[in-house]
Amino acid sequence: MITNKFNYPELKRINNDLGRFYIDPLNNHVPSVTTVLNNISDKKTSLDQWRNRVGDVEADRVMKEATDIGSMVHLSLENYLNGIDDNIFTDDSLGKMAKKMSEKLISDALINISNVYGLEVHLVLDKLYAGTADCVGVIDGKDTIIDFKTSKRIKKKEWIDDYFLQGCAYANAHNVMFDTNISQVAILMVDRDLMYKKFIIKGAEFDHFTNIWKKKLLEFHNSFQW
Repeated sequence: MITNKFNYPELKRINNDLGRFYIDPLNNHVPSVTTVLNNISDKKTSLDQWRNRVGDVEADRVMKEATDIGSMVHLSLENYLNGIDDNIFTDDSLGKMAKKMSEKLISDALINISNVYGLEVHLVLDKLYAGTADCVGVIDGKDTIIDFKTSKRIKKKEWIDDYFLQGCAYANAHNVMFDTNISQVAILMVDRDLMYKKFIIKGAEFDHFTNIWKKKLLEFHNSFQW
């Protein structure tokens, strides 16, 4: 299924006070898409409020649990698409949950993908930003930026604007780097109750989120120095 159609670069990642940065082929330090969104967003304030409410110990536990599940699911899907039959799940309740969520995505989500150009691909645009896209492939006959998401509960579409902004950022970088015309983003989400949901933006909705992304990117570069 993986065609390796494009020659994606390998970028080094570093962290600083603002968040994750990438070093581009010309040795420029450029912010990741998530660093831009995390610093130009109300989400950081909401997370701080939640952390203050539940306490640092509980907040760290919940976030580590989510990260561990998400990492196992992503690696499992990557291995499956690469034809690698390795058991990467831990032998505990989180590992068992991650295995079930992976199997749900494989059975319900991957059937929507007819071709894969790359997995965990690095994308960078003109000293402005960079990032790692889960998957670039084809859904419903259209080249698509594809993101696999795990969640405690399936989120409402109006709650996941940042996912769409991230996908549009990756699409725009890909289009400039490889002269493509990607204008569709798919978020393929599974929750711990093994409910699956596919969110897709395209057309005018894709343009809407692309414009918002560009404004946030400009605000970030005008607000911060590194």
